Amino acid sequence: MNIVQLYQDYNIPYLTEGHKHCREGWVNTPCPFCTGNAGYHLGYNLKDDYFVCWRCGGHNTVSTLMQLLTIQRYEAYELIKKYELILRVKVKKVKVVMSPFKLPPTLPELPPLHRKYLQKRNFDPDEIISKWDIQATGRMAMLDKINYRYRLIIPVQWQGQTVSFTSRDITDLHPLKYLACPENREKVNIKTILYGKENKWGDLGIVCEGATDVWRLGDSACALMGIKYKPAQVRVLSKLFKRVAVVFDDDTQAVKQAEKLVWDLRFRGIEAFRVDITGDPGAMSNDDAKALINELKTFKTK
Repeated sequence: MNIVQLYQDYNIPYLTEGHKHCREGWVNTPCPFCTGNAGYHLGYNLKDDYFVCWRCGGHNTVSTLMQLLTIQRYEAYELIKKYELILRVKVKKVKVVMSPFKLPPTLPELPPLHRKYLQKRNFDPDEIISKWDIQATGRMAMLDKINYRYRLIIPVQWQGQTVSFTSRDITDLHPLKYLACPENREKVNIKTILYGKENKWGDLGIVCEGATDVWRLGDSACALMGIKYKPAQVRVLSKLFKRVAVVFDDDTQAVKQAEKLVWDLRFRGIEAFRVDITGDPGAMSNDDAKALINELKTFKTK
């Protein structure tokens, strides 16, 4: 690790002392993320190898170098290797769970309205209930002052236990289609793990966005619960799989995030590639989904 040498080679102004934001063990430079007052707010911790700005918070190494030097992502990775930097964000303090994990109040069985929603999306309600243990909420389903009304409750399991949940609005009227478990009630944060049948995964990881994508693609698939992912999820993927196929929606932002994930995985030595599809994986027909899975299992990158 030699952040000072990098700053010197690229004429980046920096300080190690003599400024109110400089502390022992830190190297400070003007923050490229701050607008109006860049200051010397961006610090690099020499002991634990992470960037953090005293004004706008922590930033990962790749995006920081891209902003500081006005370079592309692949160039940032090359500099990380050259200067022996570490891909790490600021380590967060361990969260103390203040409330026990629980689901919102659910109904004893899936009502016709919820069944109709699944059928409309070409899912078999009984199969989804049995395989994924989903539940339903009615008009009032309060948890920590959040009303999870008229939703499918989707438990998230990890290492043999239910650790969190997400929920899907079945009316399509709520501004938030998905509402997750309050963070203070999670046993494990949903953005540090993967959704799916952990005991069914093989060497090939088929990574998609959400739960319904996994329901469609089957036991081989896993989900990040959104297109935005955390470094912890990249670490999990690189630990569990030898090859990773990223199957996101076809909208511009999803494609961009899929390509970013592929780069992050390749940097860790994982054979990763993006799968170009039309629309949403969860909206595929069952036959098309099976054909895609079979194709991915035999596909070889060049």
